[in-house]
Amino acid sequence: MIRVALLGLGKMGLSHCAIINTHPDIELVAICDTAEYLLAVLGKYSHIKTYTNYRKLLAAETLDAVFVATPSRFHAEMVRDALEAGLHVFCEKPFCLDTEEGLRLAELAEQKNRVNQVGYHYRFVGTFHELKHLLDIGTLGALHHIRAEAYGPVVLRAKGRTWRTSKIEGGGCLHDYASHAVDLVNYLVGRPQAVGGTVMNRLFSGDVEDEVYSNLFYANGLSGQIAANWSDESQRKMSTKVSVWGTNGKIVADRQEMKVYLRDASKAPDSFNKGWNTRYTTDLTDPVWFYLRGEEYSAQVDHFVEAIKTGLMDTRSTMRSAVDTDLVLSAMAKDANRRVGAATQTAVMPGSPRSTSSMANVLRRLGTRNLPASA
Repeated sequence: MIRVALLGLGKMGLSHCAIINTHPDIELVAICDTAEYLLAVLGKYSHIKTYTNYRKLLAAETLDAVFVATPSRFHAEMVRDALEAGLHVFCEKPFCLDTEEGLRLAELAEQKNRVNQVGYHYRFVGTFHELKHLLDIGTLGALHHIRAEAYGPVVLRAKGRTWRTSKIEGGGCLHDYASHAVDLVNYLVGRPQAVGGTVMNRLFSGDVEDEVYSNLFYANGLSGQIAANWSDESQRKMSTKVSVWGTNGKIVADRQEMKVYLRDASKAPDSFNKGWNTRYTTDLTDPVWFYLRGEEYSAQVDHFVEAIKTGLMDTRSTMRSAVDTDLVLSAMAKDANRRVGAATQTAVMPGSPRSTSSMANVLRRLGTRNLPASA
């Protein structure tokens, strides 16, 4: 059995608690949170040990892994301490609000040879995973545009504040909603070279943005767009969609289905025909032992467990891939905050393939740090 601890009992923490506690290969040993009522209930009705100080938990318990599901601003120190203790780490998204800190943690996990994963659960949705497969085998031919959208009803009025609507704790719509869209784009076609025309508007929130729109640019001519709005009352819950255009057709995918239009079906698997094809998530999703909110939540936990059992370091959503997502989010924020009329019209991603002198000049203008082409 893999002995694990859970840090944080908020919305995602409670979900993880239920999923982890039912996994046949996991023993949930301890939980840490500051909510004394929740801890008291768990302490009374379960065998799980409870703590209000995660460092005391790490020092007292014999563990194999830790799940970090606290507000974003606590991720870095908790992940670092867990890795230093020699533990495998699953951390909720967004990984780190400070990209440099995130990169150091990704490198630390690799140095320690610890399995590491970040909770970008859309990578485990059957339709998006199948979309990646079709793109990888060249079904759409040369790609020329990708668009990822994320909408939902998180902030619908001016009053009320949570850690998610605090810039230093949650990071706003950019880090809560747009991060999913950006991560999906990175997963499907790779990290962009630059971003531009970014708009971050406040509709109801006082400290953070409620909607984000941005353009993505790639060295091979591929373009992209991100659209995210967590103040969309027309949505009952979060809705995420990806559209991809290529020389051989188009694919549109959301959590429920994937629609594929092909000019030439010879480049696709045998089950696809010329014209429109539809595949449903029920046909593309493997069954899970426990269902809560969606199969993908259980699937990502099982993936993490299997990685620990088999020694797989390159999980489907590593800390390093999460840093790539954070780098794009950081570039978008810098692009949106630039003065109107600035000399540079796109925020170049650190490490993008331009000449050394040109890159240096752009980075100086943007105030960004030159990082490797791949985080």
